[in-house]
Amino acid sequence: MDKLTPIIIDLSKAKEKRLDESWLRTFGWGVKSLLKAMFGKVSLPVHLKGSPSDVKSFLNTLGAERNYIQDFKSLGLDNPRTYKSKGMLDTAVNKFQRKTGIKWPFG
Repeated sequence: MDKLTPIIIDLSKAKEKRLDESWLRTFGWGVKSLLKAMFGKVSLPVHLKGSPSDVKSFLNTLGAERNYIQDFKSLGLDNPRTYKSKGMLDTAVNKFQRKTGIKWPFG
């Protein structure tokens, strides 16, 4: 059986001021891969590194992104629930960016 290479997301890099274009590209790819796995119901090995509050903020934002995409796909853009989930996503993204100093890759 083939082993999947884990997705490693190190949120502590922002605290070390070591965010470069390569890290940001890898971060965006990791988030995109996680979202694809959520919708494809695929299990991917993931290693999140960082403070507990940074990791929690990341997971909250990732969940809000998933909810917005689900609502958009199933209900359409003009549905009130989609607007609400977009607002929740925007709030989560703002909190994540303030907390970690990392720009959320979608928006």
